[in-house]
This record gives sequence, C-alpha cells and structure tokens, in this order.
Amino acid sequence: MTPFAALLERLAFTPSRNAKLRLIADYLDRTPDPDRGWALAALTGDLKLRMLTPSLLRGMVEERVDAELFRLSYDFVGDLAETIALIWPGPRESDALRLSEVIETLAKTGTSDLPGLIAGWLDRLGPSERYALLKLGTGALRVGVSARLAQTALAQRHDIEADAIGEVWHGLAPPYVDLFAWLQGGPKPQSRMAAPFRPVMLATPTDADALAPLDPADFLAEWKWDGVRVQAVAEGGTRRLYTRRGEDISAAFPDLVAALEFEGVIDGELLVRRDTAVAPFGELQKRLNRKSVGRALLASHPAMLRAYDLLVWGGADLRPEPLHTRRARLQEAVTRLPAERVDLSPEVDFHDWAALDLLRAAPPDPVIEGVMLKRRESPYRAGRPKGPWFKWKREPMVVDAVLLYAQRGHGKRSGYHSDFTFGVWDQDQLVPVGKAYFGFTDAELRELDRFVRANTTDRFGPVRQVAPTLVLEVAFEGLNLSTRHKAGLAMRFPRIRRIRWDKPASEADTLDALRGLLAVS
Repeated sequence: MTPFAALLERLAFTPSRNAKLRLIADYLDRTPDPDRGWALAALTGDLKLRMLTPSLLRGMVEERVDAELFRLSYDFVGDLAETIALIWPGPRESDALRLSEVIETLAKTGTSDLPGLIAGWLDRLGPSERYALLKLGTGALRVGVSARLAQTALAQRHDIEADAIGEVWHGLAPPYVDLFAWLQGGPKPQSRMAAPFRPVMLATPTDADALAPLDPADFLAEWKWDGVRVQAVAEGGTRRLYTRRGEDISAAFPDLVAALEFEGVIDGELLVRRDTAVAPFGELQKRLNRKSVGRALLASHPAMLRAYDLLVWGGADLRPEPLHTRRARLQEAVTRLPAERVDLSPEVDFHDWAALDLLRAAPPDPVIEGVMLKRRESPYRAGRPKGPWFKWKREPMVVDAVLLYAQRGHGKRSGYHSDFTFGVWDQDQLVPVGKAYFGFTDAELRELDRFVRANTTDRFGPVRQVAPTLVLEVAFEGLNLSTRHKAGLAMRFPRIRRIRWDKPASEADTLDALRGLLAVS
C-alpha cells in the first residue's frame, strides 16, 4: 500500500499533465503484477469496489474516537477519508500490506465482516496508507487521472500509439496482466467484448473569435442535440449500445438495440421522442441507468439514434477515411435502417461564421444546444484532437439567484465551502432552485468561503445555512420540469458565472421568471 499511497499523494498535488504522465509511468514500471493493474484500474475508475459507505466508516471510527471530537474534526477537515486517516489511533508508519491483498480480500468479504477487517488494516497502516485505503474502498480517488491519461502514460513509456491501447482497453478486465504482457513484447490481448467498443472522437469548445481565422468552406456543420453520445455496435450477430466511456447501456434501450440490423459501428446521439418531437434531456434521463424498461416507458419514451458518423461498415474500418467519405457511406447505411429508430443528423447550411452564429442563437428546436463543426477532410481519431472538430454552443441561460446553503468540498477543496445551493424569490420567500460547485476561480472560491464562514446562521451536519444576502449570477444549459425539486424545476449544468457583490438580494430573479424560460429550454 505504501507505493500506491505515495502515488496518490503526488498525483493530487501535481497539476502538470506531463508530470502526472511521468508519475504514472514510473509507478507502473516499478510495481509488479497484479498490484500495478489494480492501481491502474483504481486510478481510471474501472475498479468497482465502493463497499465502504459513509455510515459504516462513521460507526467504525466512533468506536475508537470520541464522537464529538470526530464531528468537530470532520467539520474542520471536510473530507471523511482524510479525517479518519488522521484521527485514527494507529501507528505513524505502515506495516507491509500489498494493494492486491486489499482488493482481493475486499472482493470476498461480506458486509457484516467489513468493519472488523477495515479496522484491523487501519491499525497496521500509517496516515497516508490509511487515506489511500479509505479512498480505494469508497471509490473517490479524485486525483485528476482519466483513462485516456493513463493510456497515454503507458503509450509514451512503451513507444506505442495511445489509440492502440484504447482499442483494447474496454474489452479488458483488471488487473490487466495481458495488457502489460503485450506492452512488454507479448501477444496482443483479445477483447472480451462480443461487440467491441471503439474510443470516440470528441470536439473542442470554440467561439466566434477562435473561428474567425478559419475558412468556413473547410467545415461541415451539424446541430448539437442535447442527448447522450453513443456508439451503436452490431458485429457477429451481437448488438450493443455504448456510452462515450464504453459503458454498455443496451439493457435500458432494447427498442433501439433491436433495430440495429447491420454489421458495423455507428456514432451518434441517443435521444427519446415524445410523439414526433425530440424530447428534452430530462425525459431521456427517465430511461438511463435502468436494468430493464417497462412497456409503458417504452411506449411513451421511444429511443432513437441520430447518426453522426460511420466507423465500421461491412467489415471495413472507415476511421482513416475523410469525413466527407464516411458521411456519404453513413447516408447510404441509414436508408437501410428503420427511420423511426435511426436517422441521419442533417447538415446545417451556412456560408460564413456570422450566418452560422445567427442560426446557432435561434435553432429550429429547443433541444438543440448549438452547432458542431467538423473538418471535411478529417479522419476519425480517438480522444479530443485540437483542430478537426469543434462545438459552438448556444449562449447559456442566466439568472440572478441568492446563496442559501454551502457545503465543504472534497479532495483539494476539502478545506473550503465549494458546493453552493441557491434560490430565487417566490413572492416573499426564497425557494431553492439549484446547486453549483464550479464556474469560479480559486480566488473567488476563497472569497466565497470567507463569506460563508462570516455569515453562517445555522448548521445541519456538514451544511451551513447562510444569511440570504449574496447574489450569484448562475448560468445553465437548460431547464426541465421536475417533481423531485421543491421549485418544480431542474437546471441542466448550472455553474456560477459571476458573484454579484454589488446587487441586493431583493433584486434577484423570481420563480415565475425562471418558469418563463421553460419555453426556450
């Protein structure tokens, strides 16, 4: 555990991407199997333990430490794992405990035996190792490592293309012994997936200034729909629907999967229809993350795929081909599929950036988020290469809301109040309408934290209620009706755009004004 704990600490305090790559590669070089594979899975989010719940950890630590002391310490530190790691009455130096021993033992331990097992390990470990153990068990590492970053670290160290690793990544299982053997000269691992996932190509955000020096004639434009990016894969008689991260969501959309009567891979946007119109994202959410779907939901929220690109067709890999060639093949492929389930994403006709900007600001459907711009000559490349594809989103909706509650963050933000609940006026009362935890700079975070501490009026566990005097300008991408929220509304991607120190709370927006935005969201 000691090498893994040291890696987590260094990654957490290393902002440089290149430095993170070196840290990951050095650790994987020095660490034997299967420890390095388990570490890689933990870093990239592919290790599905998450057996240690907050209630289990609190109950366990309160048997060793005064409950009030623990509560005060947790309130000050703000991170449960860090608090327990520091306050646990154990040794200052770690006993030998391998990462693989921890993971393999957790995997076969029943819930009733967990407290005793974890307490015994904490008694053997120093503070850094205790912290790593608890973060591992809760699945909340938060050290800024994505699967793509880890693949890049491996690729650079072994002089291989990151895309080659990405091709096999989602078909492998931790601790990746076959992957490491291949990188060291062995045979290429075979994917365990019956219908292989291909890493997706992503777009770079852009704006009018960045587009100005580019030639519009080099680009194809499409509407950007507010759905879920997916790959529809049908190979060897097996049909699958994967998210952009390679998660198999086929079980939640059997109506669409049944329509995938082809051999190949189509890239596109997963949407649901209500009657003949594309439904808002909130309606799509009703079908996400389900193991099965009832007949009523299948009938009221039928799934469809708006096809963007064609990666494989008839056994041929089309990704190296230019976009205009893939697009022509895609148009032909879509005509062979049920039109109510799969259709072609239409091109947006434009001649210059100013004309496209006008179309972007007033799209023909409220579910459209903006426009996608793709170079006509671009091949399909995994990841987010800068230059081939851009996304130019609509201007966000904005409201002025009043800060009501604040909660400490986690990881690097554990010492600050960084999760903010805000509300708007409903006649003479403030009603919570959303929560945001990004959009502000580090300097603004410190200012907000000082305001929260100085204006706290009540506490509810880790949450502080504050005097309703500070106005926040909140930007968001859309608005849906919601029975889960007191205000009856749910914001999509809310973030704090500006702190309105100058504006009195009485001039914040109203719930009626927010409801008025439903027509354009």
